[in-house]
Amino acid sequence: MLKFCFQVFIGIFDFYLEDMATYESLIKITGAVGDLVFYNLNGKNVVRKKSGFNKAAFKKSPSYEKVRQNSSEFGHCSKIGKIIRNTLELYIKESGDPLLYQKFAKVMTMIKDLDRVSEKGKRTVENGLKTEEGRKFLREFQMGTIPNVLDCIRIQDQLLYKNDECIVDKAVIITIKLDSENYSTEYAEEVISWKQQQEGTFKKYFSENDLLLYFMVLKNDHDEITHMGFV
Repeated sequence: MLKFCFQVFIGIFDFYLEDMATYESLIKITGAVGDLVFYNLNGKNVVRKKSGFNKAAFKKSPSYEKVRQNSSEFGHCSKIGKIIRNTLELYIKESGDPLLYQKFAKVMTMIKDLDRVSEKGKRTVENGLKTEEGRKFLREFQMGTIPNVLDCIRIQDQLLYKNDECIVDKAVIITIKLDSENYSTEYAEEVISWKQQQEGTFKKYFSENDLLLYFMVLKNDHDEITHMGFV
């Protein structure tokens, strides 16, 4: 009976169907009939073909394996980038870049790609950061319009060395303990004041066995941020 009614319904209007089409008819229908889906969109009657996407197949089918791998790694990079940004929110909101979160997610992906010990789909930012190239990607990342801190200082064995031409009065150093398994962070913040000396020391926090990131903010005597970035 349903098939007959549908044939009658189809006979009283014409429509051209690509991905989606509108139609006019005395009979209004909502829902799925065969491989067509009928619904109302912004006051118009719309019909489209059913999507070929199958959720169960996506989870198990070998043909979706690469998609599943990319999806898993993309989600991981997004979460890691978010928890790091949230930890540094007080400072990076001064970057003047509304798209910084996208750029940071991109560098997280670049670092993840350096993980050569995990299989595809399970590569992590943590393993990427264990490589010198991964650390280099992070250190060279610029926070919006603010100059990179490495333009002004260098760091060696917990010592900070300030360039002669670098006019800053203090450094804020944030040590971040990154827990990539639980997607959480702990952090410690320290302020170093520079006057006439060209070097300063900062403390060690957490265990050296932890995955630690160091972020530095340089300020002038007006407490304005002049440089910032990872070191």
